[in-house]
Amino acid sequence: MVSFFISVIALILGYLLYGRFVERVFSPDPARPTPAVTRADGIDYIAMPAWKVFMIQFLNIAGTGPIFGAIMGAKFGPAAYLWIVLGCIFGGAVHDYFSGMLSLRNGGANLPELIGKYLGRTAKTVMLCFSVLLLVLVGAVFVYSPAVILKDLAGDGSNSAFMIWAGVIFVYYIVATMLPIDKIIGRVYPLFAVALIFMAVALMVGLIVRMPQIPEFWDGLQNRSQTWGGKGQPMWPYLFVTIACGAISGFHATQSPLMARCLKNEKLGRPVFYGSMITEGLVALIWAAVSSYFFFGGGAEQVGGTFADAAPTVVTKVSRAWLGVLGSVLALIGVVAAPITSGDTALRSARLIIADWLKFDQRAVGKRLAISVPLFGVAALLLWFNIANEDGFNVIWRYFGWANQTLAVFTLWAVTVYLAREREGAYYLMTLLPACLMTAVSITYLCIAQIGFNLPIGWNRWIGAVVIVLSAVLFFRWKFKSSTK
Repeated sequence: MVSFFISVIALILGYLLYGRFVERVFSPDPARPTPAVTRADGIDYIAMPAWKVFMIQFLNIAGTGPIFGAIMGAKFGPAAYLWIVLGCIFGGAVHDYFSGMLSLRNGGANLPELIGKYLGRTAKTVMLCFSVLLLVLVGAVFVYSPAVILKDLAGDGSNSAFMIWAGVIFVYYIVATMLPIDKIIGRVYPLFAVALIFMAVALMVGLIVRMPQIPEFWDGLQNRSQTWGGKGQPMWPYLFVTIACGAISGFHATQSPLMARCLKNEKLGRPVFYGSMITEGLVALIWAAVSSYFFFGGGAEQVGGTFADAAPTVVTKVSRAWLGVLGSVLALIGVVAAPITSGDTALRSARLIIADWLKFDQRAVGKRLAISVPLFGVAALLLWFNIANEDGFNVIWRYFGWANQTLAVFTLWAVTVYLAREREGAYYLMTLLPACLMTAVSITYLCIAQIGFNLPIGWNRWIGAVVIVLSAVLFFRWKFKSSTK
């Protein structure tokens, strides 16, 4: 447990110290009018209280990532703590802060517009297609997991019960995506965020009471995973893809513009964007510690589980055993609400990205429907694929995991170019290093994974090293040419 407490303290200090440094580099201007004021439309550009914006941002980016990802990542051992802490402070929170603040400075621009501004028109077109595809995948994936948990919570494990819950969630998606952002999202989501935070705090108290013997840093950072997806997998790059939302996630860059359109003051960026990512990292750490106890400390036997249990099963068994009936219901509501809310805001982001591209004003309901109906049709087809195929969810999740980290690569490179152009000095290094790392993660995973080129797993380290070096060389080559011009 000592390694866990060190990690928690490190995350908090990361917000207080490195978060302030990141803010100083960007230099927010509290007197500058924000898009919530200059472009208010009563639908998507609406000024809201800072605490609400924080809660919504936290819930939007959370999904099942910091929970399910941390549970699966804990099988690798205490190295998972390091990735969550370092990835969150120096990667994910920086990624989220700059994507939100650059959107704020550019009139609430969506991610493809920001990519186009800093990486060029071709990159914008690629990112437009790529981000919409990812967001629709999120919409489909985040119907599946909460429907599974809800049917179990209701005591009916049948396929028909699953179909009913999936249908209810999907109908809710349609309603929430079409309504103004302050009608459901602004009123209900803060309550869901409280449920998610309650779950994390309650589990942390459970950990402190039990003080279990779980693997520590000094026990070794070797790969402790027996299986991952049915096969033994190397820590590089699978740990970095498995734990995404709790460390760094490209999906967040599609959500930050939603809240950039609701902030009243640029100074609120650090608590909303950087702070919500640190909070998500804390949730991931708690679940990683709980899962470490579950897999390696005898916790599975106490709650009737096994090492092979899937993440939703671990959530259900641990919550019921540790928190009692009321506590487990509240905790599971938090776990269910997180993916549902991420799913509907993902589809909302997809609608806004397409609307900006087509220059469709979203005040009219008809124009919102014209974009939303095809999106929901594609999401429904993906959901049907999930249900009709025994391994459908796992296949889509693998593609989602890779696409998620690849999206972070584009965002980090765009921010790096922004810092190289707009800030004197070597501040670009703060995103250059994470950009090189995540580029290597994305390409290595694509090369050796079954969904990619399925190259020999033993090539993983060589591929990663070559990509990191090549990425850095190409950047400095571009920087040299830009400076000579």
